[in-house]
Amino acid sequence: MDRIIVGIFGIPLGFIIMIYRYQIKQFTGSIPWAEQYLGSGGTYNLYVIIGLIISMVSLMYALGTIQDLFNGALGPIFGVGQH
Repeated sequence: MDRIIVGIFGIPLGFIIMIYRYQIKQFTGSIPWAEQYLGSGGTYNLYVIIGLIISMVSLMYALGTIQDLFNGALGPIFGVGQH
């Protein structure tokens, strides 16, 4: 049940961050390292990247794929799934 709630709130949150990136940037100001490494408009690009990551991770968590990904990648290290 908690996975569905995360998906219901996380996916729209990511899209809201992407849609209102101008207003968020006006509120927070420029982020110097984003402007330096992501070029002109780097702060806007950073907010798009953050929103996209939040939406994708929320969707993956809601569908259970992120758990499978971590179990497959980190399971052998921590002994998960081994008998």
